[in-house]
Amino acid sequence: MTARIFQPSRGTTQSGLGKTHEWILEYEPATQRTLEPLMGWTSAADTLNQIRLRFATREEAVAYADSNGIAFSVQEPAIRQVRPRNYTDRFRPLRNH
Repeated sequence: MTARIFQPSRGTTQSGLGKTHEWILEYEPATQRTLEPLMGWTSAADTLNQIRLRFATREEAVAYADSNGIAFSVQEPAIRQVRPRNYTDRFRPLRNH
């Protein structure tokens, strides 16, 4: 069973960066999800999908996985590029969309 260590990105409806500075260790799904026929719920026989450990730094997450013998892969976060924008740029005649 392998785990994935990553830093979560912000949601598409969020403007802030809250809860995006921590690192998360979660297990990759070992079994395929199935549809429960009576109620229509999605279920999985693997209970490790429910485990989600949070760490302050990437090094702490890697050290935890190493000390417990967990195979893991580290997913580096995407670098966020913020372009400065000015309100008056919206009204320029030759603006770039």
